Amino acid sequence: MTLFRLDASILPATSSSREIADLVEEGWRATHPHAEVVRRHLGTQPLPSGAWAEAVTAAHVDEAARTPEQRAAVALSAELVEELTTADAVLLAVPLYNFGVSQHVKTWIDLVVAGAEAGAPLLQGTPTVLATVRGGAYGAGTPREGWDHSTAYLRRILADVWQADLTVVEREFTLVGVNPALDEFTELAAEMHEKALSAAREAGTALGGAVRRAA
Repeated sequence: MTLFRLDASILPATSSSREIADLVEEGWRATHPHAEVVRRHLGTQPLPSGAWAEAVTAAHVDEAARTPEQRAAVALSAELVEELTTADAVLLAVPLYNFGVSQHVKTWIDLVVAGAEAGAPLLQGTPTVLATVRGGAYGAGTPREGWDHSTAYLRRILADVWQADLTVVEREFTLVGVNPALDEFTELAAEMHEKALSAAREAGTALGGAVRRAA
């Protein structure tokens, strides 16, 4: 059994998404103590931002005529696809940055898409957990309602395009205690934190017990 884990925080030492993902992984390991965990950390080891364009343009060039940059990008795309599709379960820890998906996560997604057939259900039947966190609050009725342009996009890619068996664990108000302007929400933030940790434990247990269905 293999778990593929992707992290994307640019501040791994204090990462709230990592905290949630660690609990999910812990639940996975409780069932599969000797399983392999394949890791990729986009926050500390970002993919080259220009690789996607090289991979896309390479598809329209005979292999013998490709530039070294195109060959490297195609090889990287293939590596990322294999990493993802050979896993029995997938765990992604992706924070909200600037109201959307950060460029290093988008680069990863674009390279995976470039390395696969158009619309390929790469994660069909694969149990997948998305751990996502937001510094503020974006729920219905809040001033920032509708400003989270990351979570819905990730659901589209993971569940609708790649057809993963997706569970989303979310936490909001992670900047309470960091940004003084949010001090009035301390109690609410603590409640949200506990709920997120509980949901992460449940998701980890479920992930450990899930088996990838054949596509």
